[in-house]
Amino acid sequence: MKDTDFAVFAKLLKDKSGFALTPAKTYLLESRVLPVASRHGCADLTALADLLRKSVNNALIYEIVEAMTTNETLFFRDDKPFRHFRSALLPLMMKNREHKKSLRIWSAACSTGQEPYSIAITMSDLIQEHPGWNVEIIGTDISGSVIEKAKQGIYTQFEIQRGLPVPMMVKYFTRRDAEWQIHEKFRRMVRFEPFNLMQGMEKFGTFDIIFCRNVLIYFDEDTKRSVLQNLSRRLSPDGYLLLGSTESAICANDCLTMSESCAGLYTILQRDKTLLSGVPGQIPQPVPVRAS
Repeated sequence: MKDTDFAVFAKLLKDKSGFALTPAKTYLLESRVLPVASRHGCADLTALADLLRKSVNNALIYEIVEAMTTNETLFFRDDKPFRHFRSALLPLMMKNREHKKSLRIWSAACSTGQEPYSIAITMSDLIQEHPGWNVEIIGTDISGSVIEKAKQGIYTQFEIQRGLPVPMMVKYFTRRDAEWQIHEKFRRMVRFEPFNLMQGMEKFGTFDIIFCRNVLIYFDEDTKRSVLQNLSRRLSPDGYLLLGSTESAICANDCLTMSESCAGLYTILQRDKTLLSGVPGQIPQPVPVRAS
């Protein structure tokens, strides 16, 4: 593939999804987008690039972005952030919001729904211990097809057991022939909708906790900074942002500060520092969560 053709796809992906396509990832472009080219009567990516140059075809652009989207996920991914969420963040946030008994949580780039459903399972257990709370969980992803799968909440046994032991699978899912569907009460707890992190986020209002994990690694520094700044504006003053454990918000250190209590945990910079220090308001250390 010629450099000029590669540049067409790189610009398209950057403009439409924030995806930073480098020459080292040409193999991904070839393996994932060639089937799109074939569906549109193009023999190769050069022909597809020519088609893109000739006219704006939003349906074709959407197909290319969908094909290049990475949808790797699993239930309770990485484990430690969810243990910290359950044993430290939630008790602190619920204490701070005892007067209104309401929490809003956003799972951004949620893929096929395992992360927001993991949040829902965690919240459901906690709500049973503390009735009367209103919890709103929103799951978004740039890919419309994975959002539709997330709404259904139907997974193969392999997809479930990558993150959950058999007892939890049996407890939280109902068998549907060869697949399993998460219980309706968890599906009712999550609202899914397609959303591109490159867009304005004002329509969502503010959140107490935002999960945006393992997506920034696909963006360049300018895009990361823009997304993180926008996310920080969607956080309540004492809210928390959870990134992937290997991701960093250093490019947005004018609006976010890192917590030492958990890898990938951030708060907005202007908040009361006592919440991060060894004084009343300190975040407790995480403890194991029972898989009951």
